[in-house]
Amino acid sequence: MKRFIVIGILILLFCSGCNTLKKSWKSLFGENLAESAQMLAWDGMDAYEDGNYSVAIDNFQKLKDWYPFSKYAILAELKIADSNYHLKKYEEAIFAYEEFEKLHPRNEAIPYVIYQIGRCYFDQIGTIDRDQTPARKAYETFQRLDKQFPDDKYARSGLEHISTCLKSLAGHEYYVGIFYYKSKHYKAALHRFMSVLSEYPDVGYHQMALEYIAKCEAELATEGDAEVN
Repeated sequence: MKRFIVIGILILLFCSGCNTLKKSWKSLFGENLAESAQMLAWDGMDAYEDGNYSVAIDNFQKLKDWYPFSKYAILAELKIADSNYHLKKYEEAIFAYEEFEKLHPRNEAIPYVIYQIGRCYFDQIGTIDRDQTPARKAYETFQRLDKQFPDDKYARSGLEHISTCLKSLAGHEYYVGIFYYKSKHYKAALHRFMSVLSEYPDVGYHQMALEYIAKCEAELATEGDAEVN
C-alpha cells in the first residue's frame, strides 16, 4: 500500500504538462503494457525506498527504454537521477537532472531538480587546498535557484549552503596567498589576500587576510628600498 501512495503522489507532482502524450500511449499499446510499466515503476520505487539504488536504476531505465510514453516515464527520469545521487555518482546524477530540466522546464519538480544539481556539486567540496570547481558550481547553482524561485522551500535550503561554498572559496584564496607569501612572491600573495577581502568578506578569513596584507606591503616596501639603494 505504501508504494501505491508514494508513486501516486510522485506521478501527480512530476507529470504535469504531459497529458496529451500519455493519453495516446494507452490507446496505442494497450492495458497489458500499461500494467508492465506500472510494475517496473513499483519495483523501482520498492528498490529505491530500500536503498537498493542500482536495482532501482535498472528498473527505471527499463521503464524509460521500453515504455517511453508511459505516465511513469517522467517518474523514472527523476528517480534515476536521485538514485545516482545517492550512489555518489555525481556526474551521472547531474547529467540526469539537467536532462530532466531541459525536457520538462515547466514541471513542478524543477526547483527540487536545480537544488539537487547544487547538492551534487556541494557534496564534492573538499579541503581548501583542492580544486574549488565544486564549490563554485554549487554556489552558482544555488544562486540561480534563488533567482528563479525565490519563494520556494528548496531555494531557502540552497541559501543555507551558500556560506559553506563561500568559505571554501575564500579559504582557497587564502591558502594560495600563504603559498605565494612563503615563496616570497609578495605581489601575487597580496593580490590573493586582497581578493579574500573584496570577494569573500565575513566568512572567517577577513582578519587573517588583513594581517598578511600588512606583511606583504611591508616586504614589498623593503624590496623597493633595496632596489633604490
